[in-house]
Amino acid sequence: MKYLSVTEIAKKWNLTDRSVRKYCQDGKIPGAFLTGKTWNIPEDCEKPERAKRKSSKPQTLLDILMEQKSSKLSGGIYHRIQIDLTYNSNHIEGSRLTHDQTRYIFETNTIGITDESVNVDDIVETANHFRCIDSVIDNAKYELSEKYIKELHLILKSGTGDSRKDWFKVGDYKKLPNEVGGMETVLPENVHTEIRKLLDTYHAKKQIVLDDIIDFHVQFEHIHPFQDGNGRVGRLIMFKECLKHNITPFIIDEQHNIFYYRGLKEWNTEKRFLRDTVLSCQDKFYDVLKYFRLDKVVVM
Repeated sequence: MKYLSVTEIAKKWNLTDRSVRKYCQDGKIPGAFLTGKTWNIPEDCEKPERAKRKSSKPQTLLDILMEQKSSKLSGGIYHRIQIDLTYNSNHIEGSRLTHDQTRYIFETNTIGITDESVNVDDIVETANHFRCIDSVIDNAKYELSEKYIKELHLILKSGTGDSRKDWFKVGDYKKLPNEVGGMETVLPENVHTEIRKLLDTYHAKKQIVLDDIIDFHVQFEHIHPFQDGNGRVGRLIMFKECLKHNITPFIIDEQHNIFYYRGLKEWNTEKRFLRDTVLSCQDKFYDVLKYFRLDKVVVM
């Protein structure tokens, strides 16, 4: 039998010498043997088939946010979400900080010079909301729990004027009855039981879809478990659950604010209003994903 060198086989198979040598070392060429440091390869041997590469699992939006958060990437989707979600969610609740001021706080950790007076709580809650989003990203894969819901409230309201009030419990349920939109909410003594029932119902679902996340939010807001901060905590929970289940997230902005509140009020009798509002906000968020070329990583 005639034997060829590594170089001769490499030329015959259109490979590099290194690739052929690796095949020999791995025992993938029957009959090949060493003489000193030289490989002798049977002339009539067949070229080994390349092992098929395992297709890498497509990254999810959560994976990408975790990477960008960890690397402190500036100007990416993580950066954009921090500013847009914080500005809009706080603005719904009456914050007077502008989008640019919110951006400035995130990017420089300062408020900048302004001709108008600025509410200190607006600044504190903005900085706290950035931390809430980081927490949502870090904990998105975990099952939603009562403890975590309280943790989000603790992060959001720590250091605010409310935290210095005796009757206000930061990171815990309300002590006093409250209303939302002129409607009565669950009494303080019943909040724990109602939240547990809501979580049990949610976790009993075999597969979470967008309507399940919306429904959880509506029931959460009707319970209104905290003295203040319910809307922001509730919207953070929706964002977390969208990331967990790889559903396109959404940000309720000023344009959709009125429809959002109407939808919350009428969900239990007519789901179309809030669902359409959320879908419209999803479309806007999807456009942002397309800009960052990430539109293939989520489920619409």
